[in-house]
Amino acid sequence: MNEKAKRSNLFGHGLLWFGAGVSIAEILTGTYLAPLGWEAGMTAIVLGHLIGGVLFFLTGLVSARSGKSAMEAVKMAYGRYGGAFFAMLNVLQLVGWTGIMIYDGALSATAIWPIGNWGWCVVIGALIVLWIMVGVRNFGRMNTITMTALFILTVIMCIVIMEETGTAPFSSEMISFGAALELSVSMPLSWLPVVGDYTKDTEEPVRAALVSTLVYGLVSSWMFLIGMGAAILAGTGDIAQIMLRAGLGTVGLLIIVFSTVTTAFLDAFSAGISAEAVRTAMGQGGEEKGKKLAVFAATIGTVAAILFPMDDITGLLYMIGSVFAPMVAVLLGAFFVLKTDAQNKACDWRNIFAWLVGFLIYRLLMDVDLPIGYTLPTVLITFALSVGLNKCVKA
Repeated sequence: MNEKAKRSNLFGHGLLWFGAGVSIAEILTGTYLAPLGWEAGMTAIVLGHLIGGVLFFLTGLVSARSGKSAMEAVKMAYGRYGGAFFAMLNVLQLVGWTGIMIYDGALSATAIWPIGNWGWCVVIGALIVLWIMVGVRNFGRMNTITMTALFILTVIMCIVIMEETGTAPFSSEMISFGAALELSVSMPLSWLPVVGDYTKDTEEPVRAALVSTLVYGLVSSWMFLIGMGAAILAGTGDIAQIMLRAGLGTVGLLIIVFSTVTTAFLDAFSAGISAEAVRTAMGQGGEEKGKKLAVFAATIGTVAAILFPMDDITGLLYMIGSVFAPMVAVLLGAFFVLKTDAQNKACDWRNIFAWLVGFLIYRLLMDVDLPIGYTLPTVLITFALSVGLNKCVKA
């Protein structure tokens, strides 16, 4: 690959993860940090994204160096059926995320152009399916133009919010610094079972993983800051209402629709890839089938967004953290320290046991107010346990 092609590839990674980071869900999560105030809230955002960003980078690097999708790489640590188990959990969380993104986008879009929540769910869902069928990279210049416009519109939204002055805080419910930190960690954490799907084909593993991490981490932190700023300065977490008051109805609508599509596309597309990882574990598979499964995931997410209320996502964020943080800790130990590959085995019980201990530790720590959150201690303990078990216990 020549230098121009390499730069283009890295630019494509940046565009992809910029689109993932610009998300209404991340803005809404940022509003939860408002009771901490500016200084503590910004500290929680930065530290949380640093912790999540390190895991994001290392996970993306595993796939970039191995050439395997996220869930295929997981098989190297857990075996075929162990990997299939996590792939099934990933499909569930990605379909859930697709539904949440569509629901949040439709709710905000309806406030600007009231055609009904279900109507906007259908519109956004249809655009996601189009993105999947054509393929985001095949949009070429259109994708570049879309992301550039989204960047400009988001800057306008940020300026409008920072000029707002509210009379009361958005939320009087207090949140501890540790809980706020964990919410900031949870967003990059939710992409851990996904990032490898988009770094696996690169010829520059470190640069591709680094570009993806930096772009997503910076944009996600920006979205959190917008949400927190809206709650502190405007006294509301309703971004659509803020933009309407500022006379940015059409601009706001474009931000909402395009940011929802570019983020939910990754969720639905990776749901198809993860479903395909389950099929290959059972001796079936095929790339075209994976795309059809992605369309199916987007359809299910759209239907779920129409039928079910999805206003509070904190429970889902914590569940994702408790499942995938220890999962990745074991994978990193197997790939970078032990340099083992269990994909030809049915199952590696040592690593599954280490993951289960990590899962329980995370859930137990949720009842303890730790200033460093739950992810960091869970990852460190699970990593050490999995490496120790593999060195001390023969398979």
